[in-house]
This record gives sequence, C-alpha cells and structure tokens, in this order.
Amino acid sequence: MTPRARRALFSLVFFFSVCALVGTLLQGKVGAQSAADESQFRDSLKAFTNVYALVEQNYAEPIIGEKADTVIYDGAIPGMLRVLDPHSTFHDPKDYAKMQEEQRGRYYGVGMVIQQQQNKIYVRTPYEGTPSYRAGIRPGDIIASVDGKSAEGMNSEQVAKALKGPKGTHVTLTTIREGQSKPLSFDLVRDEIPHPSVDLKYEIRPGVGYIHLTNFQQTTAHEVEEAINGFGDLKGLVFDMRRNPGGLLSQAVEVCDHLLSKGQNIVSQRGRAYPDQVYAATHGNGGHTFPIVVLVNRDTASAAEIVSGALQDHDRALIVGETTFGKGLVQTVYNLSENTGLALTTYHYYTPSGRLIQRDYNGVSLFDYYNHANALPADNTNKEVKLTDAGRTVYGGGGITPDEKIETPKSSPFMDSLLYHDSFFHFAAHYLANRTVDKDFKVDDVVINDFKQYLTSQNIPWTNEDISGPIEWIKTNIRSEILTSQFGQLQGLRARADWDPMIQKALTYLPEAQALEINAQKVLAQKAEARSATAN
Repeated sequence: MTPRARRALFSLVFFFSVCALVGTLLQGKVGAQSAADESQFRDSLKAFTNVYALVEQNYAEPIIGEKADTVIYDGAIPGMLRVLDPHSTFHDPKDYAKMQEEQRGRYYGVGMVIQQQQNKIYVRTPYEGTPSYRAGIRPGDIIASVDGKSAEGMNSEQVAKALKGPKGTHVTLTTIREGQSKPLSFDLVRDEIPHPSVDLKYEIRPGVGYIHLTNFQQTTAHEVEEAINGFGDLKGLVFDMRRNPGGLLSQAVEVCDHLLSKGQNIVSQRGRAYPDQVYAATHGNGGHTFPIVVLVNRDTASAAEIVSGALQDHDRALIVGETTFGKGLVQTVYNLSENTGLALTTYHYYTPSGRLIQRDYNGVSLFDYYNHANALPADNTNKEVKLTDAGRTVYGGGGITPDEKIETPKSSPFMDSLLYHDSFFHFAAHYLANRTVDKDFKVDDVVINDFKQYLTSQNIPWTNEDISGPIEWIKTNIRSEILTSQFGQLQGLRARADWDPMIQKALTYLPEAQALEINAQKVLAQKAEARSATAN
C-alpha cells in the first residue's frame, strides 16, 4: 500500500472512530450493550479495511496520487453521510480551508472574483478598495499570466491560489483587455481582503433603508448593526435575504438580538448530543424600532430562516416573497486529522413558536432535495400550524411561509440564453473598449442597437420580439454590468436593486409592516403588564 493510500485509509479509520465515539457518548450506552456495539463496530471497520486493501492491491489501474484521496474523501465518507441526511458533510483539506476562510469573511490576496470560461480566466469584478481595484483591473480582463507564468491551461482555482499570499508580498499580473493593442501589466501588493456579508446597503427611498445580506459569517451581526445605524432615523427597512444559504448560528442570533426586544426567544436547539438550548435576546433593540419587510425566496436557508422565523413569530417583521428552503438541521463542525473536518447534524432547531421548518428528505435524492422537488404544497395543506405572539397563523414543516407572496419573475428561453452566454458581462467589456460613461448612464435605443449587433457577432440568435418583451430587464442588466465595470460593484448592484420588481413590491408592504410593528408593541406592553400584576 502506497504512503498516500495509507494516509487516506488512516483518515477514514480515524473518521469512523470519531463517529463511533461520538455515537456511544450521545447514546450514553453502558455495560454489555455497549461492549456488543463496540465489537460490532470493530468487525465492520475490519471488513471495510479488508475491502479497501483488496481494491488498492488488485484494481485494474493503480490507485495512486490524488485517486487514493478521492476514493476516501469523495467516495466512502460522503457515501456514508448521505445515508444520514443531506446536510452532514465531510470537508477534505481544500474544502475545510475554504470553509474556514468564508466564515472569517477575509483573506490575503489582491481582491477580485475570477471565472473560467472557454479555457480563459476572466476577471468578473475587483472588490472596491482592494489592490486589484486600485490598480485599474476591470471586469472582462483576461488573465494571461501570473508572476510570469502563463495562465494557459490553468483553471480558476489554480489562478486564485497563485494570486493569494502573505500580506505585503508582490504578485505581477498580465491581462488582455479588449480595445488594447498590448497586454497590460500590474504589480500588485497583496493585502487583507475583507469580504462583507452585507454587499449592498443604501437609502432606497427617503427614510427607507435597504440591506442585502448574502450569508452569515463572523462579521455579519456587526455589519448589519453598522448598516442600520448608518441610516439614521429609519422609517422602514427592506431586509433582503434572497439566496442567502445561511452560515453561523451565532451570527443569526446576534442579528435577531439587535432587532428584537430583550428577553424574547430567538431559536431553540434540540438534539441527542447536548442539553436542549434556548437562545434569547440578551441586549435587545433598546426600544429602537421601525417597520421591517424581510424579502426571502426558495433559496433562503438555515441561519437566514432562523432570523426570518424569529422576526415573524414575534410579529417584528413582515415576511414577503417565496416559501424558504426548509433547512432546520444544525451542524457541529468537528476538526479531524489531516486538516479535515466533519460537519455533522447534531440538532434540530425550532422557531420561538415551536416550528420545525426542516423539509422531509426521506427517500428523496440529493438532486430533488436541493431543487425543491419535494416541497410541500403552496396552499399550506398538511403543514404544521403555530401562532405568533399576536395570534397570527404561521406554518412549519417545510420552510418559512411568507406573510405575503411575491413570485420570482419567470424567464423566457431567450433570457436564459443571454445568461447562459454571459452576454451582458461580455458586452460591457466590448462597449467600454473605446469609450467611458458617467454614473447617469442610461441604456437608450442606440445602446440597444449596439447590443443587437454584438449578439449577432457572437452568433446568438435573437428577434425584435425577443428583445422587446423583457426590454426593461435587458436594459437593467446592460446598465448594471457597464456601471460595475466603470465604477465598481456597488454601482452595479444598486442599479439592479433600483429596478428589481420583487424589491419594488416589497416596498409597498411597509405600511402593513408598520401596522404589524405597532401591534407587536401593544402585545409586549400587555405581557409586561400581566407579569407585573402577577408579581404583585
């Protein structure tokens, strides 16, 4: 057995041993039953190692190099975990390091998003204020070399790794830009790159704030609090958590702590591993309240559902959009050997009203589960029924059901084709090759004609009817990409938000959210009065 195969097998044996130890502790087994279980485990583990040894010695092709790791990391361990639930996962060294970086919300590098398309590595966007942004690198630039090494044949992961490095070190980047006769060279000094979870915050209407939250990482609660305080005297807030996959439970609790009243429950955890735990607002909002509309969709999950459920159950916010994903399982991350990690489901979480919002995953493939093929009926049939503080009906057992439904706009085959070809991104680089625009740039008929000519040059079929139908969507996407390229990501994101029909519809529910908030304050006052009367 090769040393690499031996290390991979050791990782698996260690992994199983940890799982067995955790399982024994969780069940609290003692005596003969525990001994019998341990004996059965040893027999099963021996059988597996024998199978692996036979495969490693006799398979038609040598199991060497990365294949040895793949058999373990991508085969045996994930296969076992998939039997348990869709969210227990194993992280190999590469994934584990990436997960830790994402949770920290910062890394050391040059600060840009890159993407591989047709064997070329494109700069999607430099983050504002980072070395790449300050140097003048633009979306659409093609990375030709890094530190003199050609990027030809490299994938985006390899290029990203080459761009990262210790703070203060130099990296030379050569790019090819449309409209430039020669490659451009940039000497970049690596720096700490913050990657905020609040990627857009601005006053979308006078006195009304808008916050888009992408995930929950170590800095999220501070970012949300900073954004809210930055608005001043708020008359309302649209809190957009569409496509937010969740993240750190602690940050979801802290976000709720800033928005709820002191003492209000936020979420509870129940599992076999540890005693049940209830999280409540320890600081509270200090009486600083304002109407909140939370915008969610079918890809709002986990920690984002904890926040949505807590605000809904306490009548603190009006939830609008689509029924959320339905992930009510909490994972504890265990550090394993070889810089690997196990995210194992150890709890179910419940909203303050007692809702378990996890969707049923029994007998459902991972593909169907993540594509909502087993979502509960939209009419709330067979859903768990609970009540908010003010007595409103809410539903569990399959995501957070919105108080008001706002459907995601449907796309046409032509719109899908434009996105598939990344037409707006590439057109922006083409359009700005020999011109500049200002922040008041508007997409007029001249720009649309240029866009049509560009589609023709790229052999992307179109008709005038294709263009005229979703014309406002097309104009918004063109404007957003061009402003991103000229002025940075924030200008592009804001251009999309200013047009987004779901956001515009969410704004119309602020009066309803205000009525909800007023009623919530009455309920809190009545409960306080009742407690005072009981104490006397």
